[in-house]
Amino acid sequence: MATDAVKKAVLRDGESGRQRLLDRAFAFAFKGLVYAQIWEDPVVDLEALQLRSDSRLVTIASGGCNVLSYLTAGPERIVAVDLNTAHVALNKLKLVAARKLPDHATFHRFFGQADSKANIATYRSHVAPHLDEVSRRYWEGRDLTGRRRIGGFAKGIYRRGLLGGFIGAAHLIAKVYGVDPKRMLAATSLEEQRRIFDEDFAPVFDKRFVRWLTGQPASLFGLGIPPAQYIALAGDEPDGMAAVLRQRLEKLSCDFDIRNNYFAWQAFGRGYGKGPEAPLPPYLQPDNYRAVVDRVDRVEVRHQNFIDFLESQPDGSLDRYVLLDAQDWMTDAVLTRLWREITRTARPGSRVLFRTAAEPTLLPGRVPDEILGRWHYAEDESKGFTAADRSSIYGGVHLYTLKD
Repeated sequence: MATDAVKKAVLRDGESGRQRLLDRAFAFAFKGLVYAQIWEDPVVDLEALQLRSDSRLVTIASGGCNVLSYLTAGPERIVAVDLNTAHVALNKLKLVAARKLPDHATFHRFFGQADSKANIATYRSHVAPHLDEVSRRYWEGRDLTGRRRIGGFAKGIYRRGLLGGFIGAAHLIAKVYGVDPKRMLAATSLEEQRRIFDEDFAPVFDKRFVRWLTGQPASLFGLGIPPAQYIALAGDEPDGMAAVLRQRLEKLSCDFDIRNNYFAWQAFGRGYGKGPEAPLPPYLQPDNYRAVVDRVDRVEVRHQNFIDFLESQPDGSLDRYVLLDAQDWMTDAVLTRLWREITRTARPGSRVLFRTAAEPTLLPGRVPDEILGRWHYAEDESKGFTAADRSSIYGGVHLYTLKD
C-alpha cells in the first residue's frame, strides 16, 4: 500500500514517542495530494543537469511540472518515480493531456488556469478514455471532503492539496493581521517589492500567535516538511522556524522580479497569473509546447521507491538523478544504500541534483568515503544554484558530478 511505503520512508527508528507520533501524522497527511505544482525551479535544474540527447534521467515525480519541463532539453529518457498515489495520478494525467489535447490553448487552460468548467468536458472527451484504470479511478473518485478530484481543475487545482491548503491558511492569517498578500502582485519593481515585504509581511512574523504556530512541527506539514527536517531547520531556538520562514519569504519577495516568478504568483495569488505576459513553468510556455508534445513518450511514470527502481537497473545505465529533498528524510543507512545504487548505475559524466531544507549538503560523514569519494561536490556552482532558485523555500541546492 502507498501509505505503508510513505510510512516506511518517514518513520525513524529510535525516536521518542512524541517524535514517532509526529512522523506517523506526517505520513498520514502525505498520503493524498501534496503538491499540485512542484516547488523546485526547473530553470535551475536544467542549468545544473546539462541534459543531452542521450541523457537518461531518473527523478522523483512530485507534481510533474519539472518532468515535462525537462523534455524541453530533449533527453533520451525520463523515469519519474513516486510513492504518493496522487502524484503518480497527476503525472499520468499530464502525460495523457500532452498527448491528446488538441492545442496549446486547451493545455494551458487545463493546467495553467485550472479553474474552468470547460476542463471537465475536456477531461471526459480527450483524457479519460486514454487514462489507465488506476489513474482514472483516482481522478473520478472523491476526496475526504466528498468532492470529485477532477473537479479541482474547474475550481482551481492549485488551491488544493496539502500545500495549497497551507498557502490558503497563510493568506487567512495574513488577512487577520490586515495584510493582503495579492498586493505584492501589483509591484512594478524590486524596490517596491522590498517596501511591501518590509511594511506588510515582515511584521507578521513578530506576532506572538505566528511565533507559536510556526513552533509546532505539524503546522508545516503543508510545506512538505517532515519532523526530521523541522528539527534540522528550527534548531534549539524557540522562534527558530519563524526566523527561517521569514528569511525564505523575504527571498521570494525581494530577490526576483515578480513579473518573472511564477512561484511568487502561486504564493501570493494562489495560481498562475492571467494574460500573455504571466510567468509560467517551461512546460506551459507556448514556445515549448511542441517540444513537450513530441517528446512526451520519452517519459515513464512508476509508482515505486527511488532506491528500489535503481536496484532494478543495470550497471552504468543512467546519468542524471534528481532527488528533490527526499534525502532530508533519510537515515545514514538509507543514504548509503541510495548512493551505493546511484554510483553503481551511473555512467561517465553523471550528475546528481538535490535540495536540502537547511543550507549545507548533508552527505559528508553520513555516506561512506569509498562511495562519496567517487563524486565531486560542485560547491561554487551549488551556491549559485541556491541563490538563483526562484521558489526560495530551500536552504540549499546541491550538485554532485561523477569523477573521471
